Amino acid sequence: MLCMSTVQEEIAATAARLVVEEGLEYGPAKRRAVKQLGLNARASLPNNEVVEDAVREYLEIFCADTQPAELQALRELAAVWMERLAEFRPHLGGAVWRGTATALSDIYLQLFCDDPKSAEIRLIDHQVRYEVSTVQGFHGEVVDALSVLCPCPGLTQRVLVHLMIYDLDDMRGALKPDAQGRSQRGDLTALKRLMKEVE
Repeated sequence: MLCMSTVQEEIAATAARLVVEEGLEYGPAKRRAVKQLGLNARASLPNNEVVEDAVREYLEIFCADTQPAELQALRELAAVWMERLAEFRPHLGGAVWRGTATALSDIYLQLFCDDPKSAEIRLIDHQVRYEVSTVQGFHGEVVDALSVLCPCPGLTQRVLVHLMIYDLDDMRGALKPDAQGRSQRGDLTALKRLMKEVE
């Protein structure tokens, strides 16, 4: 019988492949990995940090020649949107911020607004088409997300940019680091610093 940590490592490795090759989010990737490995649906799942480490490892082994350029293209597009929406104090999160994004990844921008409708009004004023949905916020609460499909020049394809709408008060806990001391999101200055580091 496999020990717990080996099962979790297997789930993480399989989930990492699904994240990179199919563009799945971590949650669905872990659940699909359990199915693919023929494990009990109640198997103990690895946490997101473990999956992220497995994603980094997978990228290093299989995508080292393509992923850095894809990540750079997505970060450049994120920076354009952050400049456009500067008044809403945008912060970049997700794989594009953490450095694990590929051409299949979406861009997640968190906007901190005085008025939750103001970002939507801004898109309407600029005749930007968007879809509204609700997603889980970083405190576990439900937040609105405005999703825009737009061209990504560096990838010659279209990419989804999700604008997640938070209250200004939510900004207080936004920059707390995770268990490894890594930041979960960053503003435009922090993003530009990251982009310089990898040049």
